[in-house]
Amino acid sequence: MREDIKQMIRQKDMCVMATVSGTKPHCSLMSYVPDDECLEIFMVTHKNTTKYRNMLENPSVSLLIDDRDENSAGNRKNSKALTISGVSQMIDILSKKKRAAGRLLERHPHLSVFIDDPGAEIFCVKPISFLLLDGLTKPYFENA
Repeated sequence: MREDIKQMIRQKDMCVMATVSGTKPHCSLMSYVPDDECLEIFMVTHKNTTKYRNMLENPSVSLLIDDRDENSAGNRKNSKALTISGVSQMIDILSKKKRAAGRLLERHPHLSVFIDDPGAEIFCVKPISFLLLDGLTKPYFENA
């Protein structure tokens, strides 16, 4: 994976996640934290949400990470957007779930009440491919 892709994943901590049920897409704004190599991206959700039900039905997801907050309206032509196509997986191993929860809380302390809720589920997205758009005209595609 290109270093600029890893750097963008590591520097940002929020994304838009798209899930789908049948032919109906659903987008959610999500806090996340990656593992050291950016091969797993950890998040938390409630089990009674549309996104959770969608992931159980269809584990294919798409994440959008961008830097629009760093570019003023007159400079948007320089914005970068990273689309990650991946597969969502619930974490069944307790030690891995605890490590993921710890990483999430370190980066996002405001999630503490949410993570401790018995109705919450920590999951990861394993990337399949990356599409980095650097400005308006410079795309770069890479399989994971």
